[in-house]
Amino acid sequence: MSIDAIRENYDYPPFIEQDAHADPIEQFRLWFEEAWRAETRTPNAMSLATCSKAGVPSARTVLLKGFDREGFVFFTNYLSDKARDLDENPRAALVFYWASLSRTVRISGDVVKVSREETDAYFKTRPRDSQLGACASDQSAVLDSREALHQRFDQAKAKYVDQDVPTPADWGGYRVKPTAIEFWQGQSNRLHDRLRYVRNSDSRGWTLQRLAP
Repeated sequence: MSIDAIRENYDYPPFIEQDAHADPIEQFRLWFEEAWRAETRTPNAMSLATCSKAGVPSARTVLLKGFDREGFVFFTNYLSDKARDLDENPRAALVFYWASLSRTVRISGDVVKVSREETDAYFKTRPRDSQLGACASDQSAVLDSREALHQRFDQAKAKYVDQDVPTPADWGGYRVKPTAIEFWQGQSNRLHDRLRYVRNSDSRGWTLQRLAP
């Protein structure tokens, strides 16, 4: 199959400056709510790109678990590859792609760990089996077999029978504090709309820019 044979039809209303909210977090909320209604699966899925101290890039898909004016939050194992990158180089980029709306949002910024209280509060909302899975998995570590992982899960299940599963010490959240947020809306003739908000140097307010597609 030739990729060149695929032709996208971007028949969507334009995204112009007059329609953009002055606050990019509020603009993200508006688009996210539309994506939540339009997408059939995981509209909160996002690509997370990190880079090691040596400059080696890495990307993977994680789930957005919350956002506000402080940033965008996801959770993971603090011993994972992504966590190791963020320890060495605490900056990251996020990408959301909502195909049904022909929209992309790109976010870049500094990364900090969320508080232990915030981590514990979120961990308590997870399904019990997901809690046990977090206890059983040394994320990114080499496994001898799938059976070994299931054995660790069964051990965790037996250990915490009839009691709450505690948040693992090496598990928690990160917050990406945005310095730039770009909203991309597909348009005909590849004349796509790209509006980028850049945080001002005084950290107060944002500058809105239009980028060439």
